[in-house]
Amino acid sequence: MPAAGGIGPGNGKEYPGNLTPFVTITCIVAAMGGLIFGYDIGISGGVTTMTPFLQKFFREVWKKKEANKSTNQYCQYDSQTLTMFTSSLYLAALLASLVASTVTRKLGRRLSMLFGGLLFFAGALINGFAKAVWMLIVGRLLLGFGIGFANQSCFLDGSKISVRDLNCGRGRVFGCVAFVAVADITNAIAVITGIASVPLYLSEMAPYKYRGALNIGFQLSITVGILIANVLNYFFAKIKGGWGWRLSLGGAMVPALIITVGSLVLPDTPNSMIERGRTEEARAKFKKIRGEDDVDEEFRDLVSASDASKLVEHPWRNLLQRKYRPHLTTAILIPFFQQLTGINVIMFYAPVLFNTIGFGEDASLMSAVITGVVNVAATLVSIYGVDKWGRRFLFLEGGVQILICQAVVAACIGAKFGTNGNPGDLPKWYAIVVVLFICVYVAGFAWSWGPLGWLVPSEIFPLEIRSAAQSINVSVNMMFTFLVAQVFLTMLCHLKFGLFMFFAIFVVIMSIFVYYFLPETKGIPIEEMNQVWKSHWYWSRFMEDLDYPINGNLEMIKGGQGPKLV
Repeated sequence: MPAAGGIGPGNGKEYPGNLTPFVTITCIVAAMGGLIFGYDIGISGGVTTMTPFLQKFFREVWKKKEANKSTNQYCQYDSQTLTMFTSSLYLAALLASLVASTVTRKLGRRLSMLFGGLLFFAGALINGFAKAVWMLIVGRLLLGFGIGFANQSCFLDGSKISVRDLNCGRGRVFGCVAFVAVADITNAIAVITGIASVPLYLSEMAPYKYRGALNIGFQLSITVGILIANVLNYFFAKIKGGWGWRLSLGGAMVPALIITVGSLVLPDTPNSMIERGRTEEARAKFKKIRGEDDVDEEFRDLVSASDASKLVEHPWRNLLQRKYRPHLTTAILIPFFQQLTGINVIMFYAPVLFNTIGFGEDASLMSAVITGVVNVAATLVSIYGVDKWGRRFLFLEGGVQILICQAVVAACIGAKFGTNGNPGDLPKWYAIVVVLFICVYVAGFAWSWGPLGWLVPSEIFPLEIRSAAQSINVSVNMMFTFLVAQVFLTMLCHLKFGLFMFFAIFVVIMSIFVYYFLPETKGIPIEEMNQVWKSHWYWSRFMEDLDYPINGNLEMIKGGQGPKLV
């Protein structure tokens, strides 16, 4: 039976508060982490199609590209060094987060963000002036470390403010205390490239009615970053003298400056002030954030949560308990499936792929710009529809759309390229048809698995395991981002057009998973999310009699009246 169960909004107490300019601006600044991530996704694929770049750093790839038409087109870009140039950033970001956590705790959030911005700037500078392959790799590694450090502080600020935005009333303190403690313990991994921090931060800052739309602002900023990178690649490739690739890679210094300046102008959070004994200043700041004068009750809960945050122990061990099996499964499978839609190979290597199927260098870069525009437009559709149509509908519709497009693209490429990778004279209209279906494929991802792959994991976990589970979610995502980016060109060489069918198989599997095992979370307050799992036809067997908050008090589900099931 389908996983259609859910719960209504419930009777949870809501504190007074508005979507204040402070919160709005903070969300916008936080979402800028996605812009940096998107720029790095889009820029690498573009420069790898620029002939001067290949001639200077990857001559074996350039020679295969310039060889006779009889050369196997599937394999012309097959180079582990070339893919390492793209994928190294994600490996570095994964490792950087471990160091960033310690630095942030000892030196503070602003200094950590400042340090990250400087590292990011240094990486972009080295890439822009690179003379050898090792300089490219070092630059990408510094970019990864920089993103990890810069966004570490965002996660800490988000975790501190989040207690106030989760309706943590009296009697709910334990859940909120647990969240704060877990956030402090697990942020070493959860900040990977800022991808953990921003969705978590946005979902917790936003009123639950607008949580989906505001959270997808992060995905929108990623798509905008990709589009900006594609546009810059297109124009920089036209620069005479063959040095346009330096501007593309060096352009990352601009978002680095944004992060650096942000570290100097963003204020401290009230929680941070409380930790340093500046309680009255924290109260004044809290009133500004809430846009209300009557914040005493919530502020007392914030102070209590801060005082008691050390009481929670072993969040990772807790995550392995049977009652959290649904959450752990979802935390692993959603990012795993998201990467195996094949979307990142399109985003990383779009110009390379278009060049492979018959476009020239200039046309390949323009086609990447077109897919970037489609990506942004479709993400806007998701922002409009996620809180109106629901998560499951978008997941399932997007899955069907992606599956059809992958099958058509595989058939089109297979019919012309065959297994030997020699298309002969490929009509331009034929290549345009392939690009058209790739655009429809990108649109299907951009309003489904793209934003929802970040949104749903950030909103389904109970507070006591939330950051630990989100850490696993992001770790799996980054691991498979790195692996897919590293092996894609080799897989294209060996699987040929069958590579698209490889991803299509996983789209079928993930759609089945969503239909049967993923409940709807639209409009559900975070503190009542456990009731979604208890009402599910399958996951309910793993759920124990749990405490949940109603009207500021902890009541037992067993023998009590829970939120209304729908």
